[in-house]
Amino acid sequence: MDVCADEFEQSLPLLQELVLGADFVGLDIEFTGLRSNLSGPQQISLFDLPSEWYLKTRQSVQQFTICQIGLSVFSSVEGESDKYEAHSCNFFLFPTTFGVLDSEFSFQASSVQFLNQYGFNYNKFLKNGIPYMNEEQEKKIKHNLLTGSWKVRSSLDKDQIKAVIDEVTRWLDQAEEGDWMTLPGITGFQAFEVQLVLRQALPNVWTVLKDRGVIVKKVSKQHRWYLENTSCDRESCWKERILLSARGFSVFFQMLVKAQKPLVGHNMMMDLLHLHEKFFRPLPESYDQFKQNIHHLFPVLIDTKNVTKDVWKELNFPRVSNLSEVYEVLSSDLNPTKNSGPVIVHSSKCEKYVATKYPHEAAYDAFLCGSVLLKVAHLLLWRVHGSGLTLKPSFPRYLHVLAPYVNQVNLIRAGVPKINFSGPDYPSVRPPILLLSVRRWPGISEQQVYREFQNLCKFDVRRLTPSQFLLLTNKFKDARNVLKEFRGHPTLRVSLYRYWRHSPDVSCALQVCGIITTWALLAFLLGRSSP
Repeated sequence: MDVCADEFEQSLPLLQELVLGADFVGLDIEFTGLRSNLSGPQQISLFDLPSEWYLKTRQSVQQFTICQIGLSVFSSVEGESDKYEAHSCNFFLFPTTFGVLDSEFSFQASSVQFLNQYGFNYNKFLKNGIPYMNEEQEKKIKHNLLTGSWKVRSSLDKDQIKAVIDEVTRWLDQAEEGDWMTLPGITGFQAFEVQLVLRQALPNVWTVLKDRGVIVKKVSKQHRWYLENTSCDRESCWKERILLSARGFSVFFQMLVKAQKPLVGHNMMMDLLHLHEKFFRPLPESYDQFKQNIHHLFPVLIDTKNVTKDVWKELNFPRVSNLSEVYEVLSSDLNPTKNSGPVIVHSSKCEKYVATKYPHEAAYDAFLCGSVLLKVAHLLLWRVHGSGLTLKPSFPRYLHVLAPYVNQVNLIRAGVPKINFSGPDYPSVRPPILLLSVRRWPGISEQQVYREFQNLCKFDVRRLTPSQFLLLTNKFKDARNVLKEFRGHPTLRVSLYRYWRHSPDVSCALQVCGIITTWALLAFLLGRSSP
C-alpha cells in the first residue's frame, strides 16, 4: 500500500491500531544519496573507531534526505501462534516547507540511477510527499505560530497565496453577504496556511476546509466576530491543526516510538541515523549520546544482517550479497526448517507482493526483513531443540533465542563489525594490521600502494611514515596471503604491525625519555664530581 500526503492523515488511526497490535515492525528506507564523496581522511575506513565512523557518516546524513520509508507490521494471527500477517506500507516523504522551514538536500547520481532501475516513483516523492520535521524544527514553527510572527517564506507559497488573495478579492467585489466560492486543489497543511492568510488579510470572509477544497464565504464583520469566538474552528484550534499537518509523518514516528515494538532492519545503521536526524533531533556530535538516544527511542533493535552472518557460517549456506538472496535461501530446500517454520501471509491491502517481487521498494524490503527474522529465528530455535521442538513457537520464544543479537547493529567498513546500542561496543575481531615497508620507491602514495595489492586483495591503506604504510582488511585469509606472497619481495616488505615497536609516537616518546634520562644521569654525575 502506497501512502502519500493527500491520504496520510486519514490513514493514521488504522496505522496506530496496527502498530499497537503488532509483534514487531520491519523497516527499510530509501535515500536521495548514501555517502558524500569525501576524500582522504574523511573517507570511512577499516581503521575507524565507531566514534570516528559516526562523525564521518553524520555529514552525509545531514546532506541527503529520505524519499521513501517502508514499514511492514507483523502480527500473529489469533489462535494460530505460528501464523503471521504482514501489513506493508510505502510512505513517500518530502521535507516540510512551511514558514521558516525550507530544507536543503542533495541528490547523488548513483542513488537516483539505482532507484530508477527499480521503478521508483519520483513524482510521488517530489509532488505528493508526506511532510515531516524533527523536534527542533517543530519548536520553531510552534513559537512562530503562537507568537504571531509566522510568515510565508517560500517563493512558491508566496505566489500561490498572492494568486488566491487576488482571486478572492475580485470575487468579493461582486459577491453578496452569504455568498461562497470554492478554491479547488489546495490540500494538506497548505490549505490551513491559505485559510490563515485569507482570514488575516480580509476581515469580511470566513473559510472552511472541505473535501473538494477551501470554501470562502462572505460574511459581515459582526458575524465574523461571532464565528471567531464561538466556532470550533477558532484560530487557536487552527494553529494546532496546522502544526499537526506540518508535522506529517513525524506524528506517526512518535506513535511508533510510544508503541515500543521491536524494530527490525537489514544493515540498518544508516536507517537509524536518518530516523534520529529527520524525526527526533539533529544528530549530536557525541557518538555515545547518539547511542543513548536511539536506545531510548527503540529499546529492541534487531539487524537481520548481523543474525544471518553467524547462521550462514555455521550452516555453510551459499554466499549471498543482498536481502533478497538471503530470503530466497531461507525459503529454499537448503533451509532444514523450511516446512516447519512460521506461515507468513500478506494482508488484503498488500497482495501485490504475493505473486510479484519488488526489490528495493521500501515496503517490500521491510517485509523481507520481517520474514527473514521469523525464518532465521525458527532455524535458531531448531538448532537448540532439534527434533524436540514440538510446540508451535510464539514470538516471545523467538525473541528469547534472538537475545544475543538484540541491539547489535551491523557496521559497514569500520574498525568493529557491529555497534552495541545497549552497552559498550565489543572489541575488534578484525584481522591484524600489517606494516608495509617500501624500499627504493620515493614519493609513493597511498593510492599507488592500494593499486599494488588490489589484484590480490583489497586493503585500506594509511600512511605511517614517508616509507611505511599500514594495511588493514576484513578477511583473515587476505592478510595471510599477503604475508606469504610478499615475504621476500625486494621493494615491498610486509610484516605484522606492532604498536610498541613501530608507532612513530612511541618511538618519539622513547627518544625523549632517552634524552631526559641521559641529561639526568649526566647532571647526577657532574653533581657528584663537583667539590
